[in-house]
Amino acid sequence: MTSTSGNPRPTSLDPEIAARLKRSADGLVPAIAQQYDTGEVLMLGWMDDEALHRTLTTGRCTYWSRSRQEYWVKGDTSGHYQWVKSVALDCDADTVLVRVDQVGAACHTGARTCFDADVLLKDEVSGTPGQDQ
Repeated sequence: MTSTSGNPRPTSLDPEIAARLKRSADGLVPAIAQQYDTGEVLMLGWMDDEALHRTLTTGRCTYWSRSRQEYWVKGDTSGHYQWVKSVALDCDADTVLVRVDQVGAACHTGARTCFDADVLLKDEVSGTPGQDQ
């Protein structure tokens, strides 16, 4: 696996899991963070094989920063931790769902989720975006 700059990033991800992943051209998979007990969608991050390995083995979400080209662990600088409850692949093995216990804000803006500020369509009956009746 190589980074977008061409430098190899070593990984300890289980080879059976790694073989199943369908990655983007830059070696990443989108990782959706969801509050485990409410189903609230918190944020979207990106993981390479090593970030997924770290997430699976440490109990804390680790992401790959596309802008900084480095790993970051949610909460290390903000104190807003994501404690991993479960990790699943979608049916195409090209997206990871990480169910977490979010401590504090998930969004870098300080909002609870990254999806609160710019609602494009709102269900007028329930008042909740995307909520079925």
